[in-house]
Amino acid sequence: MFVALRGKTDSNSTADAYFLSSRNLRWYSVALSTIATNVQGYQFLGMMGSAYLYGLAQANLEINAVQGILLGTFLFVPLFLKEKITTITQFISKKLGERIAVVYSVANILLFSTITIGAALFWGAYAADLVFAEELSILHENRVIRIGILIIILGVFSAIYTYLGGLNAVVKTDIIQFVILILGGTIVCIVSIKNLGGWDQLYVKTPEKMHLHLSADHPTLPWTHLFGLFFLNINYWCANQTIMQRALAAKSIKHAQVGLIAGGFIKYIMAIIIIIPGIALYGKLGDSLAEPDLAFPYMIKTFLPVGIKGIILCGLFASLMSTVDSTFNSLGTLWSTDIYSKYINKKATDSEKINAGRNAILFSLGSALLTGFILLYLKFNDPSSAFTHTLNNLRYYINCGIVVLICSAIVLYKPNKKWILWAFILTLPLNIFLQYFSPNLNYFVRAFFVIIAGLFIAIFSSRFRLANVIILFYGANSNARYLGWLLLFSLISLHIIFH
Repeated sequence: MFVALRGKTDSNSTADAYFLSSRNLRWYSVALSTIATNVQGYQFLGMMGSAYLYGLAQANLEINAVQGILLGTFLFVPLFLKEKITTITQFISKKLGERIAVVYSVANILLFSTITIGAALFWGAYAADLVFAEELSILHENRVIRIGILIIILGVFSAIYTYLGGLNAVVKTDIIQFVILILGGTIVCIVSIKNLGGWDQLYVKTPEKMHLHLSADHPTLPWTHLFGLFFLNINYWCANQTIMQRALAAKSIKHAQVGLIAGGFIKYIMAIIIIIPGIALYGKLGDSLAEPDLAFPYMIKTFLPVGIKGIILCGLFASLMSTVDSTFNSLGTLWSTDIYSKYINKKATDSEKINAGRNAILFSLGSALLTGFILLYLKFNDPSSAFTHTLNNLRYYINCGIVVLICSAIVLYKPNKKWILWAFILTLPLNIFLQYFSPNLNYFVRAFFVIIAGLFIAIFSSRFRLANVIILFYGANSNARYLGWLLLFSLISLHIIFH
C-alpha cells in the first residue's frame, strides 16, 4: 500500500496536488471525508460515556454542529473559494494582516500537533485495550504500558501513509474508514436497543435522560452551554483547517456546499449511533458503572459475539485513522504554506514545499505521542470523570481566541489589527481568570463570556465599523439553498421535539 501511495504522490508532485488533491474533490468525498475526520474514538467512548451519565443532552455536541456547518457552507466557504486560498491563514492575512495570520497559524499548528492528534491516538489505543485487553496482552501485561505501545503503533502507521500520499490518500482512506465506522456504530446501536427491549423503552425506563436541555444549574451540560457551543462550532466547522481543507479542495463551490450539507445530515446519524446506546445501557444497568467510559466496551464484551467484535475494532481504528491522517495533512499544509514558504524559503519549489510539509508531519508525530502519554496519565489519575469534557476544556483555551479572529475577519469592515491581536492574546488569561475565580462556571458558558469579551474589544477598537454580513451569504444553486433550509429547520425541530 505504501508503495502505491508513494507512486501516486510522485505522479502528482505539485504542492496543490499533495495538500489539496488538485482541488478536484466531488461532493460525496467532501461529505464522507469531513465527517470521518470529525468522528474520533472519543465519540464512541467519551461521548457514549457522557450519554450514559447525562442522556440526550450530550447529543447537543453532535447535532448542533449543524449551526457551524451551515455558517461554513453559506458564509465562509464562498469567501474562501473566491480567494482561492490553500490555508485559512491566507484569508486571515488578507483581512487582518500578516502578524495576526502568523499567530493564527502557529496557534493551530500547536493545537493540532498536541491535543488534537494526541487525544485521537489516546482514545484509539484506550478503546482497543478496553475491548480487546486479552488479545492485546501479547504487547505487555501492564495495561498502562500496553496502551502506550498502542499509541506509538497507531501514530507511526497513520503518519507514514499520510507522509507518502498527501490529501488524495487521506480522502480515499477516509471514505473506506467511514463505511466501516458506520457499520460498527450501527451494530452497537441496534444491539443496545434490542437488549433494552425496543425504542419505546427509552421513554419507559429512562424518561429523565431523553431531554436535550438540562437545567441551568447542571454542572456539565446546562442548557445555557448552547451559547458557548454556538461560537465554538464556528471555530471547528468554519475556521478549522482540518475540516475546511476538504471544502477548499472541492471541484467547485457547488460540490463544496452540497458536500458540507450532506455531512450535516450525517451528523444526525452519528448522534443516534453514539448517544442512544449510552442511554440504553443506563436503562439496562442503572448507575452501576463506576467509570462512564466503560459503557461502550461493556456493550461490546457483553452483548456481541466474537466475530462482530472484530468489525467494531476496525470501526474504532477507522475513526482514529481518519482523524489523525487528516490532521497530519492539515498541519503539514499550514507549516509548508504559512511558515516555510513565507519566512524560511520564499523561493521554495513545489518539491521543497512538499518536503517541508512531510517534515512537519514527522515532527508533530513526536509531539502528539508525548501528548498521548500525558493524556494517558491524566485519564488513569481520575478514571471516574467524563474525560471527553476534560479534553474539551483544554482545547477551548486556544479555540476561544481563534473564534475572535475568524469572526473579526468576517464582521469588521475596517478592523483595528493591533487591538484584535490583543483581543486574541487576552482570551487565554481571561479563561484562566474565570476558571480560577468561578470554578463552578460551566466551561461552555465560560467560553461564551471569553469570546464575547474578545469580540467586544475587537469591535469597539474598530469603532463599530461592521460589514453587512447578510449580503455575504451565498448558495451556489437552488438545490444547495433548499437543502440548507431543510437542515436548519430539522435542527430547530429537534430542539422543539426533545426539549
